[in-house]
Amino acid sequence: MQVNPAAGAMPASGIREIMNAAWGRTDVLHLEVGQPDFPTPPHIVEAAHRAMLAGHTGYTPTAGIPELRTALAGKIGNRNGFTVAPEQVVLGNGGDQALHATLTAMTRPGDGVLLPDPAWPNFDMMATLLGLPAAHYSLTAAGGYVPDVAELERLVTPSTRVLLLNSPSNPLGSVIGRERMSELLAFAAAHDLWVLSDECYDEVTFDGTMVSPAALDRDGRVASVYSFSKTYAMTGWRLGYVAAPPALAEVLTKVQEPLVSCLNTPTQYAALAALESPPEVLQGMVGAYRRRRDLVTDRLQELGMAAFRPAGAFYTWVDVSAGGLGAREFALRLLAEESVALAPGTAFGPGGEGYVRLSLAASEADLLEGATRLARLWHRLREQVPGGR
Repeated sequence: MQVNPAAGAMPASGIREIMNAAWGRTDVLHLEVGQPDFPTPPHIVEAAHRAMLAGHTGYTPTAGIPELRTALAGKIGNRNGFTVAPEQVVLGNGGDQALHATLTAMTRPGDGVLLPDPAWPNFDMMATLLGLPAAHYSLTAAGGYVPDVAELERLVTPSTRVLLLNSPSNPLGSVIGRERMSELLAFAAAHDLWVLSDECYDEVTFDGTMVSPAALDRDGRVASVYSFSKTYAMTGWRLGYVAAPPALAEVLTKVQEPLVSCLNTPTQYAALAALESPPEVLQGMVGAYRRRRDLVTDRLQELGMAAFRPAGAFYTWVDVSAGGLGAREFALRLLAEESVALAPGTAFGPGGEGYVRLSLAASEADLLEGATRLARLWHRLREQVPGGR
C-alpha cells in the first residue's frame, strides 16, 4: 500500500525539531513557540461554559452561527476598514484550516501560487498537498521585508492564480504599508490573480501602518483570513474566519462541509464574547508585546547584534550569520550550550538562512536573559571565525 507521495515527502517542521529537542528540560528558556503566553480572558471562557450549560452543543450551520457572522462583519468594517455582508464571512477551524480551505476554493491542481520566503511553513505545505506549484518571492532586510513588485513580475506565469500575502508577517513581524499594498493589488489585477491575505496578526500591531488589502480592493479579488488565536490568546480554541467576495464565500461554504462540517459550537459563543471584550483586554496584551519588542531589540543592539524591530506580530528576527554556522546548527548549539530554544530561520524557507526567530510570547525576564545568552553564543562563535573580530 502507498501513501500520497506529496504528503510523504513533506519535510518535518524545523520549529518542531527544536521543540522536541527541548522537551522535558526544565532548564530551557522557551522562545521558539508562536503562542501567546497570556491565558484566555476569563469572560471568554465563561461564555463557552454558559453556552454548554444552555445546550449549545449540537451542529451549527457550516459557515457559522448567524449572530457570530454578523458580529464579525461589524468587526471587519470597524477595525479592518472594508464592508462585507454577514454572508461573506465563513468560519474555519483556526486560521490555518481557513487558509487551506480558501486556497482549495480558489485553485485547481497545477495552478501556480506566489508565496513569500521566509514565511510560515504551512503555506508551502498547503500548496504541496493541493498540487499547486509554488514560486517564492523574497522578503529581505534590504527591501524592508515586504514584497517587491518587480520580482513578482519576474515570477508570475500564465498559470499563476494566487498571490499570497502575510501582513503582519510570521516570522518577520513586517507590515506592508498602504502604498506598497496598492502596488501589489495593481499587480494582481494586471495578471488576474486572487489575493489570499493572511491577517491572523491584524490586531497585534505597533505603529499604525497595517492596512488590509481588501480595504483597497476595487474588483473583488481579495479573501482575507483572520483568527482569534493570537488576538485573544485562544490558540487551542481553533477558530478562524474568512471574509471573501460573495461568489467565493458561497463556494468556500460548500468546501467547508466535507472538511469540518461545522465549527465547535461553544467556541463560537466564546468568540461572540471575545468580540465584546473591553478595549483594555486587547490593549493590555498588545502593549506588553510592544514593551517586550523594545526591550529585546534594544538589548540585542547593545550586545552588538542586528535584530529587526517588528511593526506587528510578536517575533524578532535576529541575524546570526556572522557566527559562521547555518541557522539550524546555530539553533541546536544555542539549545545545547545556552539552554535557549529559538526557531531557526530555515524553518521558514531558504531565505531564513543566517537568522533565528525569537518569540516575544514570554516574560520580560526570560526574554532579556534569552537575548543575553543568544549574544553570548554568537560572540563566542565569532571568535572562532577567521577574521570574525
